[in-house]
Amino acid sequence: MNPLTLKKGKEIDLPSHVLDLTLGPDKKLYASCLDGGVYEVSTAFKIISDSYKEIARHDNFASGINWSASQNTLISAGYGGDLKWIDPKEKKETRSVKAHNFWSWQSRISPDGKLVATTTGQYLCGGYEYEPAPETEPSVKVFDVATGELRHSFPHIPPVQSVAFSNNGKLLAAGNLMGEVILWDLEQDGKEIARIKTPDFTGWGIIKGHYYTGGVFALHFAPDDKSLYLAGMGSTTDPAAGNGKQLWQNFTWHDGIKKSSSAVKGEIGEGLMETLAFHPSGKFFVMAGRIFKGDWNAALFDHESGSRLHHQNVGFRISASAFTPDGKTLFLAGGKNQGNPAEERKWGRIIIYKVVS
Repeated sequence: MNPLTLKKGKEIDLPSHVLDLTLGPDKKLYASCLDGGVYEVSTAFKIISDSYKEIARHDNFASGINWSASQNTLISAGYGGDLKWIDPKEKKETRSVKAHNFWSWQSRISPDGKLVATTTGQYLCGGYEYEPAPETEPSVKVFDVATGELRHSFPHIPPVQSVAFSNNGKLLAAGNLMGEVILWDLEQDGKEIARIKTPDFTGWGIIKGHYYTGGVFALHFAPDDKSLYLAGMGSTTDPAAGNGKQLWQNFTWHDGIKKSSSAVKGEIGEGLMETLAFHPSGKFFVMAGRIFKGDWNAALFDHESGSRLHHQNVGFRISASAFTPDGKTLFLAGGKNQGNPAEERKWGRIIIYKVVS
């Protein structure tokens, strides 16, 4: 593979931290933010101001935004546990579903746009070892995009912080705070087919706070759907510092659970990784998040070898990433230091990068 680099283009300001983003119709970009707003974002380089327009709002943090091309609708998710269907042309809400009694941590749309999955769960002490208490509602739910009806409910140990559909849409995976990932076969009525357990994504705090921290924050199936990538924060003894490893691991499950590859120790630093996205070519992926120690918080990795191809410090915390379908552009989104909450300052960010090889 030829050397890869990311060439920075436009940096877009938004009212607050961007928790998720998606590409919608006509190559438009949409973002869900910490202030509860869901925004249509202009990526035109000539626009200096008014680069975003609010199209929907949640009463709490807007944690997710997804585009269904087949159903011609956006679906946003919020920490109020609700899902909202949004008409991007009319810029108005068309349906609302109460998915959870607690937060929707993460939501994802199926490749055919017909299903939307969402995860939930509150970390409450379940015993003297501070292990999570059992769930009070199904931690993973799947809804029909066309009707809003519940199609599947799956149990998992809360909180469940990540979810992903396979590329062929047949499988669903969800990961939690304790480094446990469950895979279900949606074509077999949601039958559980594998359970991955890795202690590398969770840790017990012994400094400042005594509780479990970390977890699997992002999941992505490999292009051939034969393995599953996990990303998050490696074990840490200081939950307040967020000083876990910038970690990803790749697992297969067809012939027993096996870790096939992982981030190389000498190529990672410390921090929290929140997003992982594959390039359309399937040859490499981006992983990004927050840096604690090291020299990068966004990096490109080769799918075949697992080696790091490019890395850089973006300068702010990254929570979401997306490639354009042609693979020529990468969007990284998150937020800079909020500063004084009383100040009316735009601290959400989206950076547009050109992928150069």
